[in-house]
Amino acid sequence: MSGTELDPATANYPFLSALLNRRSRRFGLGMKIPSGPLAFESRFQPAPLTEAEEAALAFAACGVTGYAMGDLCYGAGQGGNIMAGLVGRTISSGDCIQTVSLVVINDGACHWLRRPQDFSAAEIGELISLAKKNAFGDIYRRTRIKIKEGRAAPSLEPAFNIAANKWSLHAKGTTYFLPINELSFMYINGLLEVLNEQTRLFILDERAGFSPAGLRSFARSKGGHLEDDPRRGRIATIQMIERLVTEFVTIEQGMMLQNLGLMAETLGLGGFPHFANHDFCWFQELGFRMERMRAARYLGVGTIGTLALNLLGRNPAVPYPIGLEVNGEPILKAYSPPWFPNMESAVRAVADWKFGRNGVFRSTAVAGPWKANEEIKSKIPGISENSIAATVAYCDYVWRRYGRFPAYMPPFRTVLGFQACHLDAEFYERFYRPEALPRT
Repeated sequence: MSGTELDPATANYPFLSALLNRRSRRFGLGMKIPSGPLAFESRFQPAPLTEAEEAALAFAACGVTGYAMGDLCYGAGQGGNIMAGLVGRTISSGDCIQTVSLVVINDGACHWLRRPQDFSAAEIGELISLAKKNAFGDIYRRTRIKIKEGRAAPSLEPAFNIAANKWSLHAKGTTYFLPINELSFMYINGLLEVLNEQTRLFILDERAGFSPAGLRSFARSKGGHLEDDPRRGRIATIQMIERLVTEFVTIEQGMMLQNLGLMAETLGLGGFPHFANHDFCWFQELGFRMERMRAARYLGVGTIGTLALNLLGRNPAVPYPIGLEVNGEPILKAYSPPWFPNMESAVRAVADWKFGRNGVFRSTAVAGPWKANEEIKSKIPGISENSIAATVAYCDYVWRRYGRFPAYMPPFRTVLGFQACHLDAEFYERFYRPEALPRT
């Protein structure tokens, strides 16, 4: 593949062949394995990916492909209004939120790729048309925003990395794809569903003696609508809810990585997913806005434990990301202070995104998949005030008690990255059977 657009052979590569031949292949041009039974030094110079190759990989990971079906039951109380978007990508997304971002890093720069919610309705239509033409280079140029000159590369030392990756990670000529989870929108959107009159979930704080997490006045035993009788099976804890949110979003990362692997196979490139799970190192490297919190509070340690850590001098300040700005404007932000005055404003911002005057399901400017688009959207019921009030109370409790939202981790999270490169065939010819490198 060369030039600036996808060539026909690549566009017509059989999907089953990509599935059968997809492998993690790491040894690129210009690399060196210094010791061990696979010791080898490439005699070639590193060869960076072309823009067309990066564009195809980026599209596979997160390209806009059309409108989501949204084929749910939108009758009152039937749950269809949990949806938060109508634009689909190459990967699935819970509630069509499209919460995972992608950063593309090469020797020249770091670029953040805009998500569907970061485009106007007119731009979405143009992106869909370009995708149908396989014009991935044009899509790539319209989507990316430079966030840093040069290559971002955190330390290769533990626990920022693992030893197995040190020899090849961030090598010259490689392109690094980093998915970034944003948890707070999905979290709030999910709360608006589980704290409504139908699901009636009641949430306890396991780190405060299993007392109600700001929801005492909403308990059915107190005249509210949430089911606080444990025999009814509708009790959860903060940790249970946040683990569910994290897993939901991280699955989207997994789909990004699988698509990157399949596209790398199709293009005849090397590539492999690997450890990128650190609370703050990647975000510091990429220039995210950071807050700091003492380790004891960051980890939810109680009063006695905090005093002990202070006395021992083992309560350092821990940095954590809250958003990303370009030229003073936030392009990624958590749904919490300081981007919002308080958690009530953040909760209502999520509700308004969906059902406000300019919301996804109320604005006539926002397209969708249905023939009678405006008529159908106008009949989708909004979010009840009971659900909004309970969500505000819970979120405000978490923010006041733990000083951040979510309580157990930062609102932004990395788990795995994917590094792509041009392979050195001589390495594989030296050590591997012929089928190690398929025809691409």
